[in-house]
Amino acid sequence: MQISFHGAAKNVTGSCHLLEGGGKRILIDCGLYQGSRSLDEENSNDFGFDPGSIDFLILTHAHLDHCGRIPLLVKRGFTGRVLCTSATRELTKLVLLDSARIQEEDAKYQNYKASKRKNPGKPVEPLYTTVDALKALDFFVDIARWEKPHQLAPGIAVTFYDAGHILGSACVLLELDEGGQKRRVLFSGDLGSSDRAIMPDPAPAPQADVVIMETTYGNRQHKDLQQSIAELYEAINTTISGHGNVLIPSFALERSQEILYYLREGIEQGALPQNLRVYLDSPMAISATEIFRNHPECFDEETWQVLVTGRDPFSLPGLHFTRDTADSVALKNMDGAVIIAGSGMATGGRIRHHLRNNLWKHEAAVVFVGFAAQGTLARTIIDGAEEVRIHQDEIAVNARIYTINGFSAHADQKELLAWHAQTKAKRTYLIHGEESNMQAFASLLPETEVIMPELHSVHPL
Repeated sequence: MQISFHGAAKNVTGSCHLLEGGGKRILIDCGLYQGSRSLDEENSNDFGFDPGSIDFLILTHAHLDHCGRIPLLVKRGFTGRVLCTSATRELTKLVLLDSARIQEEDAKYQNYKASKRKNPGKPVEPLYTTVDALKALDFFVDIARWEKPHQLAPGIAVTFYDAGHILGSACVLLELDEGGQKRRVLFSGDLGSSDRAIMPDPAPAPQADVVIMETTYGNRQHKDLQQSIAELYEAINTTISGHGNVLIPSFALERSQEILYYLREGIEQGALPQNLRVYLDSPMAISATEIFRNHPECFDEETWQVLVTGRDPFSLPGLHFTRDTADSVALKNMDGAVIIAGSGMATGGRIRHHLRNNLWKHEAAVVFVGFAAQGTLARTIIDGAEEVRIHQDEIAVNARIYTINGFSAHADQKELLAWHAQTKAKRTYLIHGEESNMQAFASLLPETEVIMPELHSVHPL
C-alpha cells in the first residue's frame, strides 16, 4: 500500500492524490492549478500516473482546484467511476462546463493573436472542450449517505463525512485490507469553518492511521465572524453614501451565496439600506444559487429557520441577476451599488472588467472576502500595489481596499488543530497550503510524524 502526491504539494491548488491498496488504484480529487502562468502550464503536463490505470476517483467537492482536470483525465484514458455526493455532482457539472468554455475561449483568442504574426506557429488547443466535460460527467456516481461505509471492492471501503466547506463537500475515510494488513487513511478535503451560515459545522473526524490534510490557513486565526459582517456593512454604507460602487470579487460556489445571505440579514436588521442595489454579475454564481436552493438538506439549523418562515435565504429586495454580457457591460455606468462577480482571485471573469472601470476611482471600494493565492491579481492588490495591469491597461489603485478574512470557507489554524486531534493519526501529510503555512502548522503537531510531500513523491502507508 502506498500514496503519491500529484498536486497541491507545497501549493494551494491542483489537489490530486493517488492511493494504491487492495489491488486498486484510487485517485482522490483531480484539480486544476490556479494562479500564475507557470502554474497554469502545469495543467497540460502529464499527471504523473497513467489515467487509464485508475479504478476509482473520489471527489471531495466541486471547487475547480479539486475537480478541474477530470475532463482531461477522461480524455487521456480514465474509464473508472467518479464517486461524490449528489450536490457535488450537480455543482461540478456547472464548474466543468464553465471551465471548458474558458479553455475554448482562451485557445481561440491565442490563435487569433498568433494569426496576426508572420509565423503563427502551431494552433493552440484547449486543455479540454465542452464535449470532453460532458463525457466526463457520464462517469459520475452519487454517494447518497453520510458516515455509512460504501464498499468499493473486496477489502476497500469508503465513508464520506460532511466537511462543512461548500454544498456537498466531504472528508473521505478509506479503509484498506491487503493480505491482512489494514490501514485507515483519512483525507480532509477542504475543511469548513464552524458557526457559519448555510453550511453545517464539519462532522467530527474519525480516527485514522494516516491523515492527509489541507493547511490553507495553517498559520493563522480568522477574524471574528460578527466583526467581519460588521466590517462588510461599514464598507458598504461608507461607499454607497459617497455614491461609489462596492466590488466584491467572489467565488461562485458558497462565497457568493454566503454574501447574499448576510446582505439579506443586514437589510432585514436595518444595518443596510432597504433600497440597496445588489448585482450578482456571475452566470455561474446565479446557477449555483439555484442548485443551493435545491439542496436544503445540506443546510445548517440557522438557514433552516429562515426557510421555515417562508423566506428565501439568498434573496433581497434590490437583488438583480445579470446573466447577459450586455447587462454586465451596462454596470460600468452604475454608481452606489454592490457588484458581486467572479472570479474570487480576480484571475478571470467579469470582476476584471469592473476593476478596470472602478479601481481608479477614489469613491469606490473593493472588498476581498476569500483566499488569494500568490501570483493572482487579487493578491497583488491586497499586497498594496499602486498600479495593476488589467486587459492591457495600467490602472491606478485608488479605491479603498478591504480584506475581510472572517468569511473564509476554510477552517483556521485552531479549527484544523482540533479536527486533527480527533484523528489520533500516527502519520500526517500536509498538503493544499503555501509552504510557510505548512511549516507553521507542522510545528504544532508533536504527537504525529509530519511529512510535507514533494510533487509526484511516493510514500508507503
